[in-house]
Order: sequence, then C-alpha cells, then structure tokens
Amino acid sequence: MTEFLVELYVSGTDPTAVANSAQRAQHAAVELTTAGVPVRFVRSIFVPADETCLFLFEADSIEAVRDAALRAGISFDHLAETASTVFDPTGGS
Repeated sequence: MTEFLVELYVSGTDPTAVANSAQRAQHAAVELTTAGVPVRFVRSIFVPADETCLFLFEADSIEAVRDAALRAGISFDHLAETASTVFDPTGGS
C-alpha cells in the first residue's frame, strides 16, 4: 500500500479535537476495509503552535483516503501521496 498524508487545521482551543478526529479516521478506515477497500489509519501528528494536524494513511489509492476522511467528517486542507524512509538506529538490517 502507498502512504498518504492528510493535512488539516485544528484549533488549539479544543484539546480533544485531534483525538476525536483520529478516532473517527480509524473507524472510517476499518469500515472501508471491511467493505473491501483496504485503508489503514497509521497515526496522527499535531503541531499545536501551528494549529496543524497531519494524519498518515496507507491505501491503494488517494481516492480511498479521501473517502475515509469524508466518512470521518474530517474537513482537510490538503491530501497528498508521501514517500518515507525508516532508519534503523542500530545499523542493523
């Protein structure tokens, strides 16, 4: 599966907004996967100083992630395919 990043604005005045949105995103991903469209909600990253939240998904298409976000009621500002590299700090394989 490919990784996708969903970027949204989250007001710093609502401390539960990120957790609630992440829970809805997870639920929507499970619903879609059960319906035969594989989507995995990986994690969220919240940057309070910027009031920005990033949700990382894995899916076969950007459309599947868009559908998950819409099902979750997440009004996002940007959605894009990502590329990431994971480093092993021990230097092992």
